[in-house]
Amino acid sequence: MPNIVVLPGDGIGPEVTAEAVKCLELLSDSCDLELTFEEHAFGGAAIDTDGEPLPERTLEACRRADAILLGAVGGPRWDHSPVRPEAGLLGLRSALGLYANLRPAHVIAGLESLSPLKASVATGADVLVVRELTGGLYFGEKSHGEESASDLCTYSRTEVERIAHVAFKAARGRRRKVTSVDKANVLATSKLWRRTVEVVALQYPDVALEHLYVDAAALALATAPSRFDVILTENMFGDILSDQLSAIGGSIGLVASASLGDSAPMIFEPIHGSAPDIAGRDIANPAGAIASAVMLIDQALGLPDEAALLGKALEQTLVDGWRTADLDGEHGCAAFGNRVREMLQMRLGRRVAIMELIAMNRGCCA
Repeated sequence: MPNIVVLPGDGIGPEVTAEAVKCLELLSDSCDLELTFEEHAFGGAAIDTDGEPLPERTLEACRRADAILLGAVGGPRWDHSPVRPEAGLLGLRSALGLYANLRPAHVIAGLESLSPLKASVATGADVLVVRELTGGLYFGEKSHGEESASDLCTYSRTEVERIAHVAFKAARGRRRKVTSVDKANVLATSKLWRRTVEVVALQYPDVALEHLYVDAAALALATAPSRFDVILTENMFGDILSDQLSAIGGSIGLVASASLGDSAPMIFEPIHGSAPDIAGRDIANPAGAIASAVMLIDQALGLPDEAALLGKALEQTLVDGWRTADLDGEHGCAAFGNRVREMLQMRLGRRVAIMELIAMNRGCCA
């Protein structure tokens, strides 16, 4: 029985995660997946209960899990805490060796009007950001004084090689193009990044490679997003560009992500923050959390057909006009989740009917 560890976290994390878990429970019951769920404190919630954002029992549960579903962490409530909630997230990624973050974003057909870009620019945009997750400025040595501060950015050739392989392999399942984003005209780490990516690219002659400076990439995402297939980049650049990319589809609340390593369980989470200003008001968008559940079913459990059922139910809900406040809609978080499950139930019913018809036809032909 696959075991899913659920880390609701802070702010709107518990609200959106609850809707995703309900979708997984419905899918599990209907398709005999036998999923089990185990909830643990994490982030600011764990600071409140345990004095630290990543308690040892939470980490051990994650290590034993088949997959991890995460909500969001952080908020001003812990601004003066000795340790920030975000330290738990960085610590979890490091402890599990999750060095690759996959952030797919696309403009849903029929919803081009949600994009801040002109429909002619937004139509067809479908981009996967492959972000290096355990190196760079976020993990480098830091110093902080009253008059000066510094953050050390370092990358090794091995770190760049392994994330590059993830990007090129992903591109083979898409449109076979990788855009490596760096700042090689200024940064030493980016010079190493570019040289290393070019060497790795030789092992993938069927995948096209181009290089862009990060500022040029940011401009191109806003003016011609459909030119991109897979964007490969380092930790901080990936964090920024993927948030920018999320707006193309209409809202950061729509976008999911997966974090993976070589063997540890993967983490699936929406890319949005904890949004403490709207927490508890039932107005958060659970679409990103539900989309994260879709990725979990597909990538962690290896069930693409079941993932497609939930993914199509989610998209149909949006196309039918069900929108939360971030999309200028009037539906609440729970109501949106309920509608997705209604759509999922309809698709499950059609699936059963089709399977029964196939079985009947086979019996007639026997």
